[in-house]
Amino acid sequence: MGSPRSLAAPPTSAPSDDWVHRLLDLARTRLDMDVAWLSVFTEGRQEVTSATGALDAMNVSEGMSLPLEESFCVRVLSGQLPPVVTAADRNPVTRDLAVTEALGIGSYVGAPVRDVDRRPLGMLCCLSRDAGEHLDGAAVRTVEMLADLIGERLAAEEFAEAELTARRDRVVDVLTRRAVTIHLQPVVDMRSGRVVAHEALARFPGREEGPATLFSDAAAVGLGVELELLAVRSALELADRLPPGTRLAVNVSPEALLVPAVGRTLVEGAAATPLTVEVTEHSPIEDYPAVLVAVEPLRRAGIRLSVDDAGAGYASLRHILRLRPDTIKLDIALVSGVDTDPARQAMTAAMVAFAAETGSALVAEGVETAAERDALLARGVRLGQGHLFGRPAPLDRAAGEQTG
Repeated sequence: MGSPRSLAAPPTSAPSDDWVHRLLDLARTRLDMDVAWLSVFTEGRQEVTSATGALDAMNVSEGMSLPLEESFCVRVLSGQLPPVVTAADRNPVTRDLAVTEALGIGSYVGAPVRDVDRRPLGMLCCLSRDAGEHLDGAAVRTVEMLADLIGERLAAEEFAEAELTARRDRVVDVLTRRAVTIHLQPVVDMRSGRVVAHEALARFPGREEGPATLFSDAAAVGLGVELELLAVRSALELADRLPPGTRLAVNVSPEALLVPAVGRTLVEGAAATPLTVEVTEHSPIEDYPAVLVAVEPLRRAGIRLSVDDAGAGYASLRHILRLRPDTIKLDIALVSGVDTDPARQAMTAAMVAFAAETGSALVAEGVETAAERDALLARGVRLGQGHLFGRPAPLDRAAGEQTG
């Protein structure tokens, strides 16, 4: 067998979660042993990362480090010892090892914890002060099964950590390079086809994943607000190139609304162009009073508030009731097929009545056919957005579109 260092590369982090202790307790109680531990191999030593049982009585503690060459573990892995050792103080292979006396080991059961390539990362070990005459092949199978479970869980966590790192790297790359472009999609008066507003939509050139995935990655690694702020600032840079009086709508999450830098950026932008802030249903609001406080200076600056995806679920209706938006956007799921579906027509009529009662403007999202447009107009929806009127496009193609 090679040097202890060659047994395995150490894991990226030592496991210490409760699930490890639960499995160690299970191993120890099933085998009627005094102590169970999980160790990892590193630099010729085994580090006890987690341990349960009569630790003080056997001189065991989490974080302790033992020479690997003097261990039972290295001898089990090399085939010098079987996985079960009974009467360790009389076994010629173990009786003279310093660890046998130091820990008072009378019996031992161990199994390697392996990575996805089946290389041993460490050991699941059960120790007892008695001779362990009750230990047999079933004990070995129990420890091996639990060691495999631990290995699989550690591999999954390592994969998840690597994936999270990759997601962070993607977002940091975009933030560092400011690698965002803004596409605009028109909002039109469906009676005349006149463009009354543009929604700013972030695009990230050179990235295989779509914008929704990148924003999700950013939120997952704690950079969601930073990416939103980059998108908002990039959209505001287009303000002086929009036709006079055309409103610009930017998407901002409830979390970002609570960040002062975002509020300041929006207020400063409102000095150059009429702004609308769109809050989507898919972003939960945990503290409505705090959001309302954050929105107040935006309203004073003339910024309108819009709730996105109305009709898609309960959360959007709750947003409407609590935030009292200036604009309500009907979700594409409600708009698609409205010309042939009586239920969608009834819901649209109800939303029109609600908007009229609350003084909100109503915008239909996802309008793709003339029949849908006509059905919406017939029920009192005046403003629309969708492929019928223009797809998201760079400013030079989007700003001048006037479609009917």
